[in-house]
Amino acid sequence: MPSTEDGSTGRPAPIGPIDSSKTPRYAGFATFARLPRLDQLPVGEKADVAVLGAPFDAGVSYRPGARFAPAAVREASRLLRPYNPGLDFSPFEAVQVADAGDIAINPFLMNEALEQIEAHSDELVRAGSKLVTIGGDHTIALPLLRTMARRHGPVALLHFDAHLDTWDTYFGAPYTHGTPFRRAFEEGILDSSAVAHVGTRGPLYSKRDLSDDQRMGFGIVTSADVMRQGVDAAAQALRERIGDRPVYISIDIDVLDPAHAPGTGTPEAGGMTSRELLEILRGLDDLNLIGADVVEVSPAYDHAEITSIAAAHVAYDLVTLLAMRGR
Repeated sequence: MPSTEDGSTGRPAPIGPIDSSKTPRYAGFATFARLPRLDQLPVGEKADVAVLGAPFDAGVSYRPGARFAPAAVREASRLLRPYNPGLDFSPFEAVQVADAGDIAINPFLMNEALEQIEAHSDELVRAGSKLVTIGGDHTIALPLLRTMARRHGPVALLHFDAHLDTWDTYFGAPYTHGTPFRRAFEEGILDSSAVAHVGTRGPLYSKRDLSDDQRMGFGIVTSADVMRQGVDAAAQALRERIGDRPVYISIDIDVLDPAHAPGTGTPEAGGMTSRELLEILRGLDDLNLIGADVVEVSPAYDHAEITSIAAAHVAYDLVTLLAMRGR
């Protein structure tokens, strides 16, 4: 697709999605939102925002299958359109967004897998891209946070999830999808004055889980808090906690109720609706967002693409928020 010069920046105008009036949405290659691949950009051009797949699920403790999520979310993203009315912004016109493909991750060796994710994300960030990463299980958040901290120092974190993910080990294993934020705290890559869970609910192993979590600095906005206080109050509380610090957003799709996201590894009753999640994200449009991920979609347990569609829309809003910061 030819590009024209953007007089305001001197850069070529961004290459947008495939024109759905010429190619039906169900036809052609399934890149995210039908955007160009990273290797289709003109020589020397970078993606301001890159959508990256991390197909990995060796860290799960219950249902596997998140390794297939990047492909499923891309397929479900075919119906996304260029203008985001919820944020009154056209992300693909403002900045160059591209699909960066999938990281080739070792499915057997955890340490090597984490190193591969960190190295690949670091390469993209050093090239000037902000990342929205589609997992994969939640283990992938740790190497991504390492990449963010290398560039920004310890970062603020908003963690949307049914679970705390600050446990110590599972079966003696320190790196799992339930431990990434404890490891991140221990490594000093989180700004512990500005970290919060959103949407948590369900049974815990003991009350100590909460006291350990509090010791690491985490505040909590539960799913019940969102229901009782509303999305505007939730977003306001999160904005006050984060301030202007560089913030990373990590979203486990099981933050949604199983009615809205059945295709996930560890579902919990009593979750948020997809509408509530999207509206909270839109209420965070003034934060200094530096990167994000959407994880734990397990397509084998999905019905009618419900979970993949929710994840695609969440990723789209995250792309939009990053594009708004980069315009």
